[in-house]
Amino acid sequence: MSRSTRLSIFGVAAIAVSLLAPGLASANHSWGGYHWARTSNPFTLKLGDNVTSAWDGYLSTTSSDWSASSVLNTTIVAGGSKGRNCKATTGRVEVCNGAYGNNGWLGVASISITGGVHITKGTVRLNDTYFNTAAYNTPAWRNLVMCQEIGHTFGLDHQDENFNNANLGTCMDYTNNPSSNQHPNAHDYAQLETIYAHLDSTTTVGAATPGGSGRADANDWGQLVRTSPDGHLATYLKDLGAGQLIVTFVIWA
Repeated sequence: MSRSTRLSIFGVAAIAVSLLAPGLASANHSWGGYHWARTSNPFTLKLGDNVTSAWDGYLSTTSSDWSASSVLNTTIVAGGSKGRNCKATTGRVEVCNGAYGNNGWLGVASISITGGVHITKGTVRLNDTYFNTAAYNTPAWRNLVMCQEIGHTFGLDHQDENFNNANLGTCMDYTNNPSSNQHPNAHDYAQLETIYAHLDSTTTVGAATPGGSGRADANDWGQLVRTSPDGHLATYLKDLGAGQLIVTFVIWA
């Protein structure tokens, strides 16, 4: 199986992203400063449970892991989406799984942005076409992908994008061996504190703020804006109009 079937799409955000030098661990892995608007910390973000029983335990672990942050908590609520389409709900993150096909990606995370920086809604999709195979049907792979995809919906980027580097002990690190990269680490929590250090005068957490569709469909990623020298990373920008954009990160073999 090619490496493009291991980790093809892991993150979606809006407007010009603060991109890292390929292959280097990041001292700052904020996703261009994108964040949920809120008037106080810690704030609570709802994670809509649209996953099957095979994923419930991993969603619970990820929610507990990220809630160890001093600036945000997550709570699992009944899903607001129907099945594998994973339609976004404004003010929260919908988490879904399904057999999306042999399209090269294990998971997709998307966030819609308003005003250039404020996240209005997010989705996470997990591809059972691969997770039902022996190669990926393991707790380590499921924890890594669930944890990383949800981390993206907070405004976190990757700490490292080189598959062959030594593991950093965080789910925000790309790897061929997820054994020690299943949970956030101290650097992730510190980065969240930096991202959410300031308060906003309004809130997009649970607010009815207009945004994009929250989806990044295959072959509908928009304009290619970046490829990494090693060919593992491609970034696409889709302009949804009225100041709403989606950026799609694709990892290829």
